[in-house]
Order: sequence, then C-alpha cells, then structure tokens
Amino acid sequence: AFGLGAGISVGVFVARLSKVVRRILAAKPDAHFSLAPISGRIREFVVDVVLQAKVVRNRPLVGLAHAFVFWGFCAFGLVSVNHFALGFGHPFLSSDSWYFSVAAVFAWTVIVSISGLAARRFVARPRWLGEVSWESGGIALLILTLMLSYLAGLRSDSAAIWWAHTAALLIFLPLVPHTKHLHLLLGPVAVFLSRGSFAAIPPLAGDEDFGLDTGKDITRIVALQAYSCVECGRCMEHCPAQATGKGLNPKTIALGFRGYLNDFGPTSDEPLLGKHLSQEAAFECTTCGACESQCPVGVEHLPLIVGLRRGAVNTGKWEDDYGTKLFLSLEKKGNALGMSAMERDKFVAKQQFPIFDGSQEYCLWLGCMGAYDPRGREIVTAFARVMEHLGTTYGVLKKEKCTGDPARRLGNDLVFGELASQNLTTLESAGVKKIVSICPHCVRTIAKDWAEHGVAPEIEHHSEFLARHRDKLTPAADQSSIVYHDPCYLSRYRGTMDEPRSVVALGGQVVEPKRTRENSFCCGAGGGQAFLGEESGGRISHDRARELVATGATAVAAACPFCHTMLRDGLAAVSETPPKLIDVAEIAAAGILKS
Repeated sequence: AFGLGAGISVGVFVARLSKVVRRILAAKPDAHFSLAPISGRIREFVVDVVLQAKVVRNRPLVGLAHAFVFWGFCAFGLVSVNHFALGFGHPFLSSDSWYFSVAAVFAWTVIVSISGLAARRFVARPRWLGEVSWESGGIALLILTLMLSYLAGLRSDSAAIWWAHTAALLIFLPLVPHTKHLHLLLGPVAVFLSRGSFAAIPPLAGDEDFGLDTGKDITRIVALQAYSCVECGRCMEHCPAQATGKGLNPKTIALGFRGYLNDFGPTSDEPLLGKHLSQEAAFECTTCGACESQCPVGVEHLPLIVGLRRGAVNTGKWEDDYGTKLFLSLEKKGNALGMSAMERDKFVAKQQFPIFDGSQEYCLWLGCMGAYDPRGREIVTAFARVMEHLGTTYGVLKKEKCTGDPARRLGNDLVFGELASQNLTTLESAGVKKIVSICPHCVRTIAKDWAEHGVAPEIEHHSEFLARHRDKLTPAADQSSIVYHDPCYLSRYRGTMDEPRSVVALGGQVVEPKRTRENSFCCGAGGGQAFLGEESGGRISHDRARELVATGATAVAAACPFCHTMLRDGLAAVSETPPKLIDVAEIAAAGILKS
C-alpha cells in the first residue's frame, strides 16, 4: 500500500514539475548571460536563500515565521527521506539518533510559525496577499499535520500515527508543483540565476530582437522567474503606482507571464499584451525598483516591465502623444524638455562655467534638468560654487545631450542608443576621465546603461563628492530640522544613503520620514513619468509629500532635480505652509556664504 501510494505521489509530482521545467527550457536562451562571477551568486544564494535575509529584513515578524518554516523544511528533508526508507524497511537513521531531537525543535517552530501565518492569511487578510486561497489553507493544514504527527511519532510507534504522517507527505508532494509553493523548488534557482545586478536591463540580442512582444521573446530567466513568484504581495505593497490607485500591480506582471506560458507556451506568436498583461499598466511604472528590491524569490520586475515597453515601442504598438513628443524632443533637440541648445549655451555663459578642455579634474555633467530647468539650474550653480570653494577644477562640455534615461526606461532602444553613442564620442574627444552630476538618473544611465555602447568615464553623484569633502565645508546649521527624501535612483539603484545625510547634517538636524533609505517612497518622476503625466489614480508626489510634511520638519532636502520638480508641486498641494525644499548642494553652499 505504501509503495503504491509513494509511486503515485512521486509520479504526479514529477509529471507536474517536468511540465513546468519543459516550458522554461523551451523558452529562448538569455543573450549575454553568464554565471561569472560565481562567487557573487554563491554569496547571494547564502544570504537570500539559506539565511532568508530579504524575507526577514523588511517584515521582521512575518519574515521570521516564513524563515522558520523554510528552515524547518530543510531540517525535515533528511527526516522525510528516512521516513520513506523506513516504509520499505531500510531506514538509515537509527531510532535514537540525535537528529530526531533537532528536527523536533524545528517542528515546534514550524507549528508556531505556520499557525501565525495562517491567522494572518485568513483573519488579518492584508490586501496585497490577494483573494483568500483555500489552497493555502489546505497546505497549511498539511504542514501542521506533518509536524504534529512527527512529534507524536517520537512518543509512540502507533501505526495510525505513522500512516497520518505518511498520508500528509504523499498528499503534499504532488501539490507543490501545482500551487504557488512551487517557489520552494524554483525560488532558490531563480535567486542563483539572477541577472547579477539590480534592475539590470538585458541587451537586445541583435536586430531581430525588439523586446518582449510575443511568446517567442520570453527567455528562460523570464519564464523561471514567472513560475517562481510566491504571490506574497511584497512588490504590490511597496509599489507607488499601486498605492495611488493605478492599474499597475507588479505581482500580476509576474503572474501574467505565468498565465501566458500556461495558456500559450513560450513558442507562441500570440502578443504578450492582451489577455494576461496590460499595456496601460506596463507604462504606469516609475521604475523606482521597490518591487524588485522586496522580492524574496528573485523575480526581477524591472526587466519584465521594460521588456514589455520595448516590445510595444519598438514594434510601434504604443501610441501616446506625450511619449511621441518626448521621443521627438530627444531626437531633434537632444534633451527631454524639447528646448533649443542655445538656451543651454546662454546659461553656461551667464554663470561663466568653464568649458572642459581636458586639463580640469572633473567634467560637470549638467543633464537636461541642470541645463534647462530653472530649479535644476539653481542646484547645479550652487554645486559649482562649492567646487570652486574647494579648489576643484571642473568644466562643462561645450555640447551635451540627454543621457537617454527616459528613452531607455520607456523602451525606445533606438533613441537611447543614438544618444549614448553620441555622448560617448563627445566625452572621448574631450578627454574626460571623471564626471560628476547632480542627477541620479544621469549617474545610473552613464555608469550602467551606456556599457552596451562603449566605456564611459568614471562618474559620481554630487552628494558623494560633497560627503567626501565634508570636512572642508562649513556647517550652516541653525538647529532647524530637515527631513531627507531618498531618491530611488540614488538609494535603491546606487546604494548611496549615508553620504547625502552627512551633507544634510551641515544644515540642521536630520529627521527621517515613514519610508526611508532603501525603502524610500518614489516621487513619481522615474521611468519617463515626469514627461508622460499621471492619467489615472492619485498623485504619487502628493502621497510622498504628505509623509515628508508629517515629520514636522522645517525643510525638505533632496538630491535629485526630478524629485525637486515633483515634490515642489506635491508640497504646495498638501500643505498651506509647506516646508522649504532644498538640495544638498544648496546646504553646502549656504555654509560657504556664511563663512
């Protein structure tokens, strides 16, 4: 009887799992994918899988409960294999083995943890977990049965107890590949086979690759991650578009790919955008990266979303007046604001910025906002004043075009490639070795995205430069409180969080908003949204402004010109007496004026 049951259970398990594995392997290989450096993959696997660091970090109580269930499963792997061996009369663990006592400790932690998780799922019911799934209840009941019957079996050799434990095992096994618990098997693989860096947009694989347009464009990594999603809703909980009532839900992006693969397979010519995935939702993303940074099973949402945008833009399926205007501005004017290059020339002449001639230490990259936006100009002027005070030589390029960041995030590879190549040629001709910029978007794009088209000079953000020279700057503190807003492209993308705070501290007491550092809430400008406008839901900038105002700080400090634009409007909208909005460069410059 046991042999028959085990054969059926294992057979169904293998049949269901192999069906998923075949779909993944049938997808096209990922271009330019490499396992090297393997040490980084091993380190990430140990931290995020074995130690469950990401699971615990942002939801400590719930995360620990999940972690104990995972560790319990790991501990019970050996026990379960021994249990099967015992069924055939050949156990390899002696009845008095110390390992059974260790497993008993884990059994108790799993019982407590799974009970708490069940209460949360069926009583508290956070909205980001989605509709109540009785499938989850059945799995929780099976896990409880496994643990309780194991503990009972340690005290009694009753056949009834042995069969209760056996039945739970045999029922549980074939359910794993048929439910979201498939992540127990695929999640660790997805983490190990990630693209290797945060929000990494993969290069297109030649002239016939337009992004994620049909099933044939789905790669193995995309398919693997789609089936790895655990539906925990962490991505949804932290998504600014979802928080403000828009259609985008990063969880349904991953599940949409899974649904497509189940219905059509990875070799279908059926468009991806349709039944399972929404074009409108894909273009509501700010590319803030909160979803990807939160995912505990290695789902990389940004390559999925940007891939869908690529597929729509590069094949002409996305029609948007704002988007068309933006792309034309980038192509014809060389900047996202659509202004004449003469306006930049006038600003450079008025401020008497030196032109980079190869003799200066730094090239001061103005960017679209620093060159054309009035507020951005004030920030870059303040920073230049600080550089002069420090005796740092710098110059600006005579001609400079947009880095291509908005085109890159919106999926227009042609425009992005042209801008990147033109800028790289200009920098090489000028002999630039080091760049500094006030814009985190420019820093990210130059440092990472341009790599597809050439080698860019070393670049740093102005907050990093200021922090490195902090001991030469004069405090301008008047004991006021300043709340610092972390730009997504500086905190999550670059990991720069302490440096800007050290500069802000020159101006007063630094206070923190509700969501801060790597968990900062987006201003709403990224992913090209600053140029598209928000067509549905509430304003992301307003939500963030409310959090900043709630701190009671007398000033708000930022380190990104896009954040300044969004928060300026947001603060004015949510407060009759909004706090002053300043940049870290202006704080440093204020100290110079006082001295």
